[in-house]
Order: sequence, then structure tokens, then C-alpha cells
Amino acid sequence: MTNYEIKEYLFDRESVGLLPDVPRLSNWPVVYVLNGPAGKGRLGAVYLGETVSFTSRMRQHIEKEDKRERLRQVRVVLDERFNKSVCLDLESRLIQYAAGDGSLEVLNRNTGVTDADYFDRDSYREMFDDIFNDLREAGVFQRTIPQIVNSELFKLSPFKALTHDQGIAVVDIMEGLTQDLSDELGAGDLIFVTGDPGTGKTVVAIYLMKLISDVGDGRDVEEVDGDNMFADFYLEDTRKLFQGLKIALVVPQQALRKSIGNVFKNTPGLHPDMVMSPWDVANSDEDFDIVIVDEAHRLNQYSAQVHSRNKEFKDINARLYGGQKPDASQLDWLRTKSKHVILMFDQKQSVRPHDLPKEEFAEILDGAGGQKPRTYSLVTQMRSLGGNDYIQYVYDVLSNRPPRERLSFGDSYELGLVDSPRTLVELINAREEEHGLSRIVAGYAWKWVSRKIDGPDFDIDLGEGVRLPWNSKKVDWVTSANAINEAGSIHTVQGYDLNYAGVIIGEDLRFDPLTESLYIDKSNYHDTQGKQNNKLRNRETTTEMLTEFITSIYAVLLTRGIRGTFIHVVNPELREYLGRYFPTIG
Repeated sequence: MTNYEIKEYLFDRESVGLLPDVPRLSNWPVVYVLNGPAGKGRLGAVYLGETVSFTSRMRQHIEKEDKRERLRQVRVVLDERFNKSVCLDLESRLIQYAAGDGSLEVLNRNTGVTDADYFDRDSYREMFDDIFNDLREAGVFQRTIPQIVNSELFKLSPFKALTHDQGIAVVDIMEGLTQDLSDELGAGDLIFVTGDPGTGKTVVAIYLMKLISDVGDGRDVEEVDGDNMFADFYLEDTRKLFQGLKIALVVPQQALRKSIGNVFKNTPGLHPDMVMSPWDVANSDEDFDIVIVDEAHRLNQYSAQVHSRNKEFKDINARLYGGQKPDASQLDWLRTKSKHVILMFDQKQSVRPHDLPKEEFAEILDGAGGQKPRTYSLVTQMRSLGGNDYIQYVYDVLSNRPPRERLSFGDSYELGLVDSPRTLVELINAREEEHGLSRIVAGYAWKWVSRKIDGPDFDIDLGEGVRLPWNSKKVDWVTSANAINEAGSIHTVQGYDLNYAGVIIGEDLRFDPLTESLYIDKSNYHDTQGKQNNKLRNRETTTEMLTEFITSIYAVLLTRGIRGTFIHVVNPELREYLGRYFPTIG
């Protein structure tokens, strides 16, 4: 399919007025791209759309002052085989690529991105990338498709086509918020969105931020498609409820927070300052209307904090509660500072003793002391090509109730044990060359000695000449220039997607062939913050707790890879045990 053509016109009153009134432009499905150059202190802009009457649509657009100011050219994609479904699909694809390109502000709402099936979709999609490449050659976009799809701008973009369960969750959350805002409820209302790794909790969090912002902004409401599942939220009475709200996206992990902030910088209606830590919210002079928390299982309890933050924790509790709640948690802070708190949550991904304990979350979910919070579940696997079965399989293998048989996950997902560390490095380097975004990650079974000025230049020595330093960057390590030559820890990759993960399992996790059980070696676990007791709450980090943390860390690492996971196991007994469930490759 290569019969499309792209027509180019200037976008000004005179040129739009002279657009020819011919059938292909006035009565046929098309996709168009409006773009304009960068201005002082801001990026260029792009708006993508589909219509059955291009000429009249451009006359509507030219009457909008914001579009006249920022947009200069329009290109329309024409093909006699186009229909409404094809155009909606192409429009969605181009919006997502534009958001990941990074050189432009995408002026669209995110509600225009869909992923509906239709007749002969695969054959139509074969030409979509050709259309993008033609637009790139014309100077509309800067990056190639492989560069875009591997970027955090693309992966963390609010311009995503939601799965069915994500869409239902977003609609239900928005309907609940609409009712709650009408009732003017007090602070502390909780909503939980639960799901396994890869089900898109971060996608829902970022999508909600954009949707709430756009509904409150209310611009171009007449352009909202009445068939869109979010159309009712743009009705005037609802829009008024969302106008002027103070909203924030709270991200406990520093690395992920910085990456999402970079996305918000390029997204109209959003701003990097909206991406906050729990500390930022607690120390803010203002209260919030809505706080959305990504990776909520990483919220902290009152405990000894790294970088001398223990005093700040005490000061915040004293200021917020006047001495009445000296052991208040970060979740308590958020409930105090915001009317509505939406938590993206997976208790299995808690990895440190100062993470809020599962017992406290369980009490809240059970409605202890009040009404049960609303809860929505995400089940569709978006990350791993191994599907939902692979995620559950990993957790089962790392449990005391392992699978009864080995499962296979098809040719689309590469998976296996790699006995040779040199082969592991070669496999990851080869996948990096072919697909990009392939990284080696490891459990915290080696000390971080390379950060010392007089220390060695490596931390992990696996033999066969394979010596790796820990991640040299705490923020944006996954996309950093030297990441391919380093090993990432749990704190640099939790919440991120990789194409391929090379996972090193160290001597902190072992297997006892006599008892047929997994166990941990605390002396080989070197995350100091990950095993200390919580003296401030009189909570001991027991061996049972530490076993949960360490197995959770490895489960998270083993579920980062979209296309595949290669596993190198240091402990021979554990390697033999895992060989029951994973094939050996290399």
C-alpha cells in the first residue's frame, strides 16, 4: 500500500481561504498535520487531526487565536482507500510518535488516542510508518521511529491508547471525582488502582493528569468527539468542577520522578513542577485538590531516612499534626494535604523496610476505621510479550509454592538461563545493537565500592573477565550514555521498561536442595537501607520480611523486559533450581 500522497499548504487566513473545494478535500476521510516553528523559550508545536471535510476543518482552526499564533503549515494525507477507522488509527499513531519525538509540543488532548480494531488493519498499518518517515523528511519530526519508541518521552507520554480495563478505570475514577467535587468532600479520600508489573499503572496516572488538566482548561470543547468515552466530562457543568484545581503527581523514586518531569515539560497543560516527591507535598504552603501517587507501595513510613531526612520527617509530623501523630507516614501526609488521593499500587513491589508495611495498606483496603476506599484493578499486560502468564510465573518460581511444570512463552519472548557471564554481556550487547534499550541489572549482592575516589572501577566481578560497575547515575540511568557498560540496581529500573533485561542473581538469594526451599544470605545483601531495623517504630526487619524484599526485587528485575529476559545465577544450587523452570541458552 503506497498510493497515499501528502499535500502541503500554508496555514494563514489567505491560504486557508483559497483551499480548493474538491471532493478529496471537502468530502473524504483524511489525516492532517498542523505544525509551527519554535519560539522564544518554547518548542515548536504540532496538532494532528482527522476529518471528512478538510477544507471546512481548516477554516475552523484558523479562527482559533492560539493555533494562528503557533502553527504555520498544514499537510494533509490523502488516500482513496482511507475510511474513518483508518484515519482515527493513523491520527493516534502520529500523535504518539509526535509526543515521543521531543522536538514539539503536542497541542492535542490525549482523549483522541485510540487503538480500535477494524477490517484489514494490519495491511493499513504497514504504510503508517512510511507516512511518518515522509513527514520526518519534510522536517515535521526530528527523530526516527526506533529512537522514539525507546525514549522515555514515548513510554511515559500521556498520549497513550488505553486498554479496556485502563479506560474503564479512568472513566470510573473521573465519575467518582466528579461526584466528590460536587459534594465538596473533606481531605483524605482514597482511591486504589492495583495491578501487576506491566499493567500500566504509570500510564493511568499520567493519563489522568493530562485528562484532568484538559477538562479543567476547557479549550476547544466543541472539538471533542461525542463518541469518545470521556466526552461527558467536557460538558460545561462538569468542566466547572475541574477548573482551577491544584493537582500533583507524586513519585517516590527520584529516578522515575525526573523522567516524568521531562515529559511534563513538553506537554501543554502540564508542568514539571506538578511532579513531586511526598516531601514536596508535605512541605508545600498550599493544599491540593487531587494527588495521584505512582508506585505508591514505595511511600515511606516513619523510619531512619537516608541523607539525614529523619529530622525533616519529625518536623513535618510535628507541623502537620501538632504532636498528635509522631509516627505518621508519607501516606498520612498526602491524605492531610489533599482532598483526593489516587494510589497506583502493587504491594508485591515493596522492596525496603521503610516502605509503608503491607499490614497498614491491608487495613486501609479493608476499611478499618471507616469506609472502604474505591478500588480498580488493571489486568491486561502491556509490557511483557510473555503476557500475564509470564509475570505470575516469575512470582510463583520465586515463592515457596513453585509451579508444577515448566511453561513456555512462545517465540515472541526470549527467555532463559545463561551460565556464562561473558555470554550474558554478549547477548545484551547484541540486543542493544538490534533493538536498543537493553540493560544488565542485578540484585544488591555486591558492595558499591566504585563510587569511592580511591576505589576500583568495578563492583561486580563475575569471572571470565566480566567486571561491571554499579549505575553511575541515580537519575535517568536507563537512557544514559554509559548504561550499557554498567549494572543497574532496583532503584534505577523500578517503574521503567526495557526491551531486554540481563538479570544477575547474586549470592543474596540461594536454594537449599535438602529442604527444597529458597532462602536468603543476609551477609551478601548490601543495601544498607534495605535491611536495617526500624528503631523509630520499634519494628525489626525479620528474616521473613527480608526474604520478601529480596525475592520482590528479583521479581521486579525479571519483569522489566518487553522482548526478553536473560538470567545469570551466581549460586550453583539456585541455578540448578531455576533450571527446572527456565531453559538454558548460550
